[in-house]
Amino acid sequence: MSLRFQVRAARASELPAVVALERSIAEVPHWAEAEYTGILGADAGASVRRCLLVAERAEQLVGFAVGKVIGSGPDTMAELESVVVAEEARRVGIGRALLEGVLAWCREMEAAEVELEVRSENSAAIALYRRMAFVEVGLRKRYYRAPVDDAVLMRIEIRTADPG
Repeated sequence: MSLRFQVRAARASELPAVVALERSIAEVPHWAEAEYTGILGADAGASVRRCLLVAERAEQLVGFAVGKVIGSGPDTMAELESVVVAEEARRVGIGRALLEGVLAWCREMEAAEVELEVRSENSAAIALYRRMAFVEVGLRKRYYRAPVDDAVLMRIEIRTADPG
């Protein structure tokens, strides 16, 4: 199987595949399909904006990521809500590419920083986030269920310097 993949904005026709991938991995957040539909149909001028990116390899969906931006202006905040990569497609850069895509979108939306929560037992994700310059800023004890786990809170500053 080819290691080449592409990351792009999701299409409505791909929502069943997004939901199926999400459901196949127990540790990821499970959302109703309507939540994903809402992301694609949201008003671009709303105070809360979201993006849904997908990773595709050999015409198959192998990952997706969801980002959220709240507010506008200099205090705009963003959150990486979810990054999901199919188990058989891990360790080839798909997660990093999805994360980079969400960060780029957040910059376009003029967010100052991006926050995330990650399971404390997910050492691979935490290592990726650290490599991408996220720093740990807190811990929520017993935040996750099934299985119970702590949430590590991480943040990255993404505001671009003002050239003036």
